[in-house]
Amino acid sequence: MNVREQLESFEYKFLHERASKSRDAKRKREERECDLRTKFQRDRDRILHSKAFRRLKHKTQVFLSPEGDHYRTRMTHTLEVAQIGRTIAKALRLNEDLVEAVSLGHDLGHTPFGHAGEFILKEGASYHHARQSLRVVDLLENEGMGLNLTDQVRDGILKHSKGKSPLISEGNMPSTLEGEIVRIADKIAYINHDIEDAIRAGLIQERDIPSEIRSVLGETKSERITTIIKSIINSTIDNDYRHIVMEDKVYKAMYTLREWLFENVYHAKPVVEELEKGKGIVKALYEYYLEHYYEIPYYEKYLQLWGEYDPKQASVDYVAGMTDRFALKTYEKIFIPKGWHIL
Repeated sequence: MNVREQLESFEYKFLHERASKSRDAKRKREERECDLRTKFQRDRDRILHSKAFRRLKHKTQVFLSPEGDHYRTRMTHTLEVAQIGRTIAKALRLNEDLVEAVSLGHDLGHTPFGHAGEFILKEGASYHHARQSLRVVDLLENEGMGLNLTDQVRDGILKHSKGKSPLISEGNMPSTLEGEIVRIADKIAYINHDIEDAIRAGLIQERDIPSEIRSVLGETKSERITTIIKSIINSTIDNDYRHIVMEDKVYKAMYTLREWLFENVYHAKPVVEELEKGKGIVKALYEYYLEHYYEIPYYEKYLQLWGEYDPKQASVDYVAGMTDRFALKTYEKIFIPKGWHIL
């Protein structure tokens, strides 16, 4: 019995006509099909078992080296995006496996110390975490061979964030509805879990959120997420699945809440002071490896494998791939004087 073929038939029978079907997915390099898993399920598993995914557990979401085990990391954020995305996809009869694969891979290219590290590499090397995430799955993982993911997953990873890059603009939406789900699930997740972490850190209280936002979205994290997800499901159905959308009043309230977060949390003095330290570490490491690229462990191997490997890109790849603690350890090793004694 070929389980994969049954799953593919199930997709055509039960999913919405606009849902992405795994049988139609293509890869750059054709492979022998799995008897058990669809292409999107295999993509999900490849990302889940990658080194880059495991490193997410030691990468900052917002708060740098917080005291306590309950603050979000880049990995827990990723898992929350996947769960929100799957909830929306299931209700709309879209492809949950594709949503999960894109969700798990969307932040693989993030730097240590969150957006502080991204800011430094963006200045020095036109870096964007979505492009870097795609580079991770296309080239850097699997010892330089990449994961050979499907085009639909790759597209969703690249276009999950609007950003300011011409490649990731408002008009450059994902090519699948599942990719659009991840794009909005990412924002739903970080807006709400960053509020919860900020409350835990003592930066804000739930009642500080403006009343005009609470009156639309709800008083608690659970209420806010439920309101937004219900709005997306109902509005997308009413819109005949042309795009993943929500009611105007909910959309405006969510983005007003996001702006409020920037002012009251992301730009709060305690957060900014610590992230400035993160910027300094990333800048020092990037500039060091730009000059000492031959010290990057896999530089020679990738140079032989790909035929060319720009020192600037080598430094970006290495530094962006670091966890917070590895970056701190490496910085200390390179820049902090060591004690010595005469034998």
